Amino acid sequence: MHLEFIYLSYVTGDPKYREKAFKIRHAIKKAVPRSDGLYNNYMNTDTGQWLARPTHISMGALGDSFYEYLIKAYVQSDGQDVEAYQMYMDAMIAFENKLIFTSTQSRLVYFAELKDTSINHKMDSLACFSGGMLAMGATKSVEPVRSRHMSLASGIANTCHESCARSKSHLGPETFLFSSRADAVAYGPSEKYYILRPEILESYFYMWRYTHDPKYRAWAWDFVEALEKYCKSEAGYSGLRNVYQPVIKDDVQQSFFLAEVLKYLYLIFSDDSVINLDEWVLNTEAHPMPILKRYGS
Repeated sequence: MHLEFIYLSYVTGDPKYREKAFKIRHAIKKAVPRSDGLYNNYMNTDTGQWLARPTHISMGALGDSFYEYLIKAYVQSDGQDVEAYQMYMDAMIAFENKLIFTSTQSRLVYFAELKDTSINHKMDSLACFSGGMLAMGATKSVEPVRSRHMSLASGIANTCHESCARSKSHLGPETFLFSSRADAVAYGPSEKYYILRPEILESYFYMWRYTHDPKYRAWAWDFVEALEKYCKSEAGYSGLRNVYQPVIKDDVQQSFFLAEVLKYLYLIFSDDSVINLDEWVLNTEAHPMPILKRYGS
């Protein structure tokens, strides 16, 4: 709720909401850091310190929005929230050093996960938002970080596209693995489903806006055709039980399908003036908030 509380203070003139958001961030920053600079997904809220066990570090579930909101807080502040930018950059450098890999088979770039002392070479579909996040951060950075992070952003977007292209439905699974057997595919039944997640489209949107490479619109249109062919139902859109055998739907239309999937698709095929990224920042559910030119007032 960081962006939301900052904006609430801005429109009400009451600083208490902003102060609560900063208090949480400062507690996270104050906690004894890991030697590698990574943030655990679990914190003891009584002591304000990271849990020794379990250790779970991920760009996917539980960790994703924390990193997303660091760079977006900087953007929302019109470049004034330098602390947010520095925390974001330190975290990305730590990921680069420890948990960003390139697969040996297909040369696909991906975020791995750390659980206790083991690195799991898997990536959640949720983590596919990070292509857009890295691209956004790159545009706010100077060389050589700018080029390096834009290259990473492009690599992540491509990997997530491959997770779709390698399924019969052309929709990506919930989780995909990287191993000697194959890249960017799911094996277990608990990994093969698709619940109308938007994160891949989120990265396509930002990559389109920042590069105008037509492949992102082409990939987005392929996504549209897959949704129409396999997910459309009489009363809406439904997820799939198995993206590799797209026969059985899950009979659920998630709220984020309306909030994010349709919105990102609309924006990808709209002019850049529609929700201009020089004027607006999208929160984690893709609701636009204005960039605050009088940040802190």
